[in-house]
Parts: sequence; C-alpha cells; structure tokens
Amino acid sequence: MLCVGAHPDDIEIGCGGTLLTLAAARAFDVRAVIMTGDGKRRDEALHALPSFCPGMDVDVKVCGLPDGRLPAHWDATKQALEDAGTGDQPDVILAPRNDDAHQDHRLLADLVPTVWRDALILGYEIPKWDGDLGRVTHYVPVVPDNARRKVELLDHCFPSQRHRDWWTAETFLSLMRMRGMECRHHFAEGFLVNKAVLTI
Repeated sequence: MLCVGAHPDDIEIGCGGTLLTLAAARAFDVRAVIMTGDGKRRDEALHALPSFCPGMDVDVKVCGLPDGRLPAHWDATKQALEDAGTGDQPDVILAPRNDDAHQDHRLLADLVPTVWRDALILGYEIPKWDGDLGRVTHYVPVVPDNARRKVELLDHCFPSQRHRDWWTAETFLSLMRMRGMECRHHFAEGFLVNKAVLTI
C-alpha cells in the first residue's frame, strides 16, 4: 500500500480509521510520501503513520516542499511521486480526492494517476473550511473502537495542530458517523474512486 499526502496529518485524517482496520485484519507493507513538512511537522509525519499501522512495515518519506505552494513546485512534486514509483508497485494507493478544494491536495490527486496507472486509487476526504465534502463512491466501515482510536492518535501524534478551531473529536467522529450512516454502519470512511478494474 502507498499513502500519499500533501501535508503531515493528511493521510491520518483522511484514512486513519481505514489503516487501523486494515492493520487489524492483515499484515502488509506501507509506504508513504508526504510532500511538505519541516522541523516539528516533519517529526510528526515520521512518527504518526507507524502508530496507525501497528505491526506493519512502514516507510515514510517527507519531501519538505513549501506548504500551500505545491502548484508552484510542480516539477519537484512530480519528481517526488516518480521517485516513490520506483521499486515494487503498490496494489492500493490512498491519496487526496481530485475534487478537493485545497490546491496542494488537488495537485497530488491530479498527478498520482499519471504515475500509477494500474493501481486502485482511493481518494480520501479531509474536512476543511472550504466546505468541499461531496459524494463518495466507496466506504470502509470502521468499528467504534478504531474510530475513537483514530481521534486519540490524531491528538497524540499531531500536537502542533491541537490549537486549530476545527481540530476536535467532534469534527473527525461526525464525518465518520455520517459516512457510516450512508453505508449502514456506525462509523466509516468514504473514498472517491474514479476508475476501478474488476479482474475476473
């Protein structure tokens, strides 16, 4: 599995419950590439993902590009993805959805399918001021213990973000509750899939 994030905490906010669910079900390798982050934010990024993937082999690369400026660093962003594309090809990629209102997220969503053309790409969603939540096409049910664990780990792993007015347990749990209701589970995470191949 490959996880792609524009910022430290994107992956964990967007699909932390899914990672906890998968970790409980089976063991596999997880690679992650995160485009921005330096100093404390870089340290948070390096240490957070292994907490969401207990028992798995996790490799995290933080590229240190400027936050909020990825479109101006198109070449470096594309190269970072190309570099991550060398070696074993992922079966599943978790990345931002392509209708995300944040310019950094949207650029990654546009570039990821140009690097990995054969993998299943699940576009995760991130709540934000822009109010860009839309329909999803796929759901991963998350048991209540894992939903609560996701919120606990977000607070523990990203102390630099706790002062933000939107960074609350209610924000994260309410989105998972809404997606859970949509798929007849208590909690779930939703994903947008633009293309999927069914092999028979």
